[in-house]
Amino acid sequence: MAAVSRSVAALRIFGDNLVPEDVSALLKSSPTKCHRKGDIERTKSGREIVRKTGMWLLNAKDREPEALDSQVAELLAGLTTDEGVWTRLSSEYAVDLFCGLFMNESNEGFSLSTSTLALLSARGIEIGFDIYTPTRAISPDEPCPCKSGKPYADCCAVKQSA
Repeated sequence: MAAVSRSVAALRIFGDNLVPEDVSALLKSSPTKCHRKGDIERTKSGREIVRKTGMWLLNAKDREPEALDSQVAELLAGLTTDEGVWTRLSSEYAVDLFCGLFMNESNEGFSLSTSTLALLSARGIEIGFDIYTPTRAISPDEPCPCKSGKPYADCCAVKQSA
């Protein structure tokens, strides 16, 4: 199994009563992006949107190939290790780690180390994965991406029912 081609990761905290400055003070870090519920922002096209909930977001640098363990380490390195703060945040707000995984082939994979999982668990951080499959069309005669040695049409291609 090949490694996932690219990964993005962000620590996200959401809540209707979220005050970004308070979260920054608790975590001892500034966010990449934040807003309060009710804030009005303009999109690139000029349309106004009203934020439905508060958000505090911290992005890690994108990695090619995927390196979620190092992205988690990067995100948590500058934040408090005080588990009481994390317990408070996860009881008051929705706290998660967003992970975007971008594949170049149809059979790529990844894993997270037990130490990364322990760090996230100790802080009450839920993990979510968005997985983006390859967008290139695969010819039926091309070798199957699963590396079976068979043509794609004879192996992993979705069979159409009559």
